Amino acid sequence: MSPKSKTVYVCTNCGYETAKWFGQCPSCYEWNTMQEELRTPASNKSSAAKSSVNTRALTLKEIVHITEHRYHTGIGELDLVLGGGLVKGSVVLLSGDPGIGKSTILLQICQTLGKNLKVLYISGEESAHQIKLRADRLGVTTDNLTVLCETDTQVLCEYIRAEKPDTVIVDSIQTMNIQELQSSPGSITQVRESTNLFVRTAKNLDIPIIIVGHVNKDGNIAGPKVLEHIVDTVLYFEGERNLSYRILRTEKNRFGSTNEIGVFEMTDRGLREVKNPSQMMIAGRPKNTSGTCIACVMEGSRPILAEVQGLVTPTGFGNPRRMTTGFDFGRLSMLLAVLEKRCGYFFNTMDCYVNVVGGMKLDEPASDLTVAMALVSSLKDTVVKEDVIAFGEIGLAGEVRGVNACEQRIKEAIRLGFHKCVIPIHNARTIPQELKEAVEIVGVRTIRKAFEAVSV
Repeated sequence: MSPKSKTVYVCTNCGYETAKWFGQCPSCYEWNTMQEELRTPASNKSSAAKSSVNTRALTLKEIVHITEHRYHTGIGELDLVLGGGLVKGSVVLLSGDPGIGKSTILLQICQTLGKNLKVLYISGEESAHQIKLRADRLGVTTDNLTVLCETDTQVLCEYIRAEKPDTVIVDSIQTMNIQELQSSPGSITQVRESTNLFVRTAKNLDIPIIIVGHVNKDGNIAGPKVLEHIVDTVLYFEGERNLSYRILRTEKNRFGSTNEIGVFEMTDRGLREVKNPSQMMIAGRPKNTSGTCIACVMEGSRPILAEVQGLVTPTGFGNPRRMTTGFDFGRLSMLLAVLEKRCGYFFNTMDCYVNVVGGMKLDEPASDLTVAMALVSSLKDTVVKEDVIAFGEIGLAGEVRGVNACEQRIKEAIRLGFHKCVIPIHNARTIPQELKEAVEIVGVRTIRKAFEAVSV
């Protein structure tokens, strides 16, 4: 970094700049809006003008296509989320709650990467002895793994340029700092500028760098939102700490799909990939119990079954309670209004609870029909048959609307032993005959018809 760089404070509200920090902006009088930034003086005007003259845009035909080279991590679920593996020269941001398994999975992939590549593990949170203890527990024994406990970003980038490892892991970006900046490690400026240095290093040396990022209490990555924009891939670890299952989800990926998820189970030997998530999600389902139904949602290219539980009970207060786990609260309120207005099922004096088993989050509208059937089943205390799966979007008129990838969902249900599929009538008309012979297809127009078709 240039020694001529200087620190300024910029108001995020009005853009006012000053060399001194203020609690209140002198221009717009907003509080706590002054953020530290590092400014480097512009280069000589003549050289800049000369550079601009030599700059030339290229046509698409002049651009040489280079096939991206990927490193396989040895964990199939992680490779799936990354789009096929770790791309050379890419920067991956891995985020999640404390203790979710970020450091564990990164140390696990070092065993496979270390067979043919030199891996540098940079730790700003743990000592080398602590990393060694975890490596012994996880069975990581590769000789190509080197550990460096350092937090100075400039020193680290110089070390990377000198040693030229094949892969770098930074754990975590919130502990990195640049000496020229006066703010403490973990501040917005430190996180942003440190990430910029690592990104430039990765692009110049054409090596992949994986950066661990913590999250704040809102579940977002701690630091500026620009941190997600400057990296190539953003991965989120999801899951409850008291549950053994973890879900790795892609929020951004310049080299693959953003809809894929990876499912893992936390064990005493580290994270173990779950190759059949649907079987895991519906394991232990109660039998002959009202208020439960199976949904099928698409996560990228794979269909996944999930158990939805609904509980409806008379309220003991003036205002009935509504609570959800793994399902959007606003969507639940809409479904309850549709069930009352269009179908004659009244919940205005009932407490309603919805839970998606296994830590899954159902964001797809195709789960509307499943949630509605679970709620009606609990309200009427009527059991939905165990061999039934239901999916479909519900409109405000009470109609069941069609969904995409219907055939893939039905094939997944058949593979796991379900005998009846309740689907929108629009999708039922296009189902191939061989699927109709393998499973009973029930096409429905309304929620009431759907519940009448599956209740015991």
